[in-house]
Amino acid sequence: MKHSHLNIYIVDDDEDVRRSLVMLLHAQGHALQAFDSGEAFLAQVDVARQPGCVVLDLRMNGISGIEVFDQLLARRSPLVVLFLSGHGDIPLALEQVKKGACDWITKPSTPQVLAKLGPALELAAQRARDHRHWELLTAREREVAPLLAQGLSSKEIARQLVPECGFRVVEGYRAKVFEKLAVANAAELHGWVVRNRWLSPA
Repeated sequence: MKHSHLNIYIVDDDEDVRRSLVMLLHAQGHALQAFDSGEAFLAQVDVARQPGCVVLDLRMNGISGIEVFDQLLARRSPLVVLFLSGHGDIPLALEQVKKGACDWITKPSTPQVLAKLGPALELAAQRARDHRHWELLTAREREVAPLLAQGLSSKEIARQLVPECGFRVVEGYRAKVFEKLAVANAAELHGWVVRNRWLSPA
């Protein structure tokens, strides 16, 4: 199945909801792990490096889905989040989308899960590719990349970061950043950085 290599994590303290989602998505051929709390999920999954999709309940006993999401943002996780929310929590769910969540699902809604999971996995696959590319950059190249994306010249970047080396060294960084992130110019790099705000320090 397409994107079957990507894990889906179900995080919900309602056993009936977890079981229903596991049965539904397992039948679709997805690799799944289910957790009954945000604490268990964060303790057992390497969220900073593991790509995939999290179907995350907005309100849970213990730490909430929002607190889990904040942890994912703080750790620059590549995981894509789909929030599960009750009808009364729709405004709260929309706030999380503005913060970077992929989408939200009103539960229980099997058709919404199936409809929204596909785009979420597409995004997860793209993030996985971008994450691999980002890991190729050196620490200095990661500093240079967002400045290049802002349209700063090599001389301007050299003044900010490496005045002792000069702009020719920055030109070398520029070439490496473009090559490793598979972009052709600063405009494409700007799009890359915007798309990966979860990852880039910019």
